Amino acid sequence: MGMDDMFGWNSKPPGIHRRSIETSGAYDGGLAALTHGLMAGTHVASNLGWRVIEALTVGDMVLTFDHGMREITEIRRSTVWLDAPETSPAMWPVIIPTDALGNRTELTLLADQGVLVESDAAADMYGDPFAIVPAHVLEGVRGIYRAAPPHQVELIAVYFADEEVIYAEGGALIHCPANSLALDKFIEAQPSTYDVLNIRDAAFLAECLTIEDQMLAKGSPVDSQMVAHC
Repeated sequence: MGMDDMFGWNSKPPGIHRRSIETSGAYDGGLAALTHGLMAGTHVASNLGWRVIEALTVGDMVLTFDHGMREITEIRRSTVWLDAPETSPAMWPVIIPTDALGNRTELTLLADQGVLVESDAAADMYGDPFAIVPAHVLEGVRGIYRAAPPHQVELIAVYFADEEVIYAEGGALIHCPANSLALDKFIEAQPSTYDVLNIRDAAFLAECLTIEDQMLAKGSPVDSQMVAHC
């Protein structure tokens, strides 16, 4: 069975794309444990098809955006929103409606979870149509919004030999930073392959995405030069 049949895609996943985007530093050291991971119940593309992330174990293979199947080397679990539903608005999750980012069902993400988005403006500004932005800057884009969490949720963060981008809920592209929590891993860490845009640039790109969507809805060709100067 090919990947298209296994995951219900009409085309193959994109190939390798070189990243050369300014980093925000948001995923350095121990902070990575607090800013990324997927909620229990979220489906991830694996060698066994779509699996809920809590069912995955070390040694399982997960489909990555650039490198095909890659083995999980470590899994970390934690509980988030311990004070739900009285969680501070700054910590509210980001709700991704169906199809907003290629996801086939609604997806809930941490505010600082990196997601890979495709934009003509990114191609014009950085020479690469794909850029990683923290989920919270997408609030207002394609119906994406934030809301108080109704209850505590188990968060599962998966790690690979290197940082990767994985598929969630049919097509959303989720950034998985390298595991640099331990001091020895932090010292040995290689230069980042996927750099997360800083907040200013990420917010600007989110505005450009909205303009691109509006132009496409009107049936107008997207002028990347115009969008890049929005």
